[in-house]
Amino acid sequence: MTLIPWVIPIRVVDLLEIGLVAYILYKLYQLMRGTIAVQIFVGILALYIIQLIVTAANMTIMRALFGSISEVFVLAVIILFQPEIRRLLLLLGQNPLVRRFMRSPAQQERIDEIVGAIKDLSQRRIGALIVFERSTGLRSYIETGAQLHAQISRDLLVTIFYSQNPLHDGAVIIRDARIEAARCILPISTSMKLDSNLGLRHRAAVGLTEVSDAFVIVVSEETGQISTASDGELRRNVSAELLSGRIVEALASRFQPEPEPAPTTT
Repeated sequence: MTLIPWVIPIRVVDLLEIGLVAYILYKLYQLMRGTIAVQIFVGILALYIIQLIVTAANMTIMRALFGSISEVFVLAVIILFQPEIRRLLLLLGQNPLVRRFMRSPAQQERIDEIVGAIKDLSQRRIGALIVFERSTGLRSYIETGAQLHAQISRDLLVTIFYSQNPLHDGAVIIRDARIEAARCILPISTSMKLDSNLGLRHRAAVGLTEVSDAFVIVVSEETGQISTASDGELRRNVSAELLSGRIVEALASRFQPEPEPAPTTT
């Protein structure tokens, strides 16, 4: 008699599931490492192993006892691991990939307006310097410019940097999905790593990112080339097609829904 080996078919979705579970467990381990939650987890695991033994041995009284405990087990886990679960959800929410899929239509519309303005400026070779505030406050730089507090608009951004506009010389600073100010003065980088041919706009972009976590977009007046600056580094010749993704990854946490206008009273 020929024995047919027992083979478990493995699908692609099974591999994806294994990878996802492993990733979640690894993140949970990172969150719980060095905390009292590890000891609680070991205790819960020990209870689960005892329950398996009791079930296998068919101990009636112990099975009834563990059965009553299992009814509140999920609720107990949520209560005991509340800080760790909250931190895990916060990490997932801050993940750029998750944010890319969770963008609201209003957020996407603002990003499209910004990218459209930069495309126009690049094609017309109009110099531009656009700063996005992140976690580091830029109030001191906002106060050096002209206060606008305006909604993000493609036409407005292009108009600001038009050479005949008195606001074109300087930086536009965007905070919380609004254009806070224009004609702002930024610190100039003195880094020797930068190309000596770079102008003040590019050096100002790098200079601000050296003292803050701001994200900056620069359009060259000479070539129309688009560059981005963050963490003291300058990335040159960024295509307009890739720019949207860069903005999402860097600034998703700052694009919050605008508050509803207060009802007017008569």
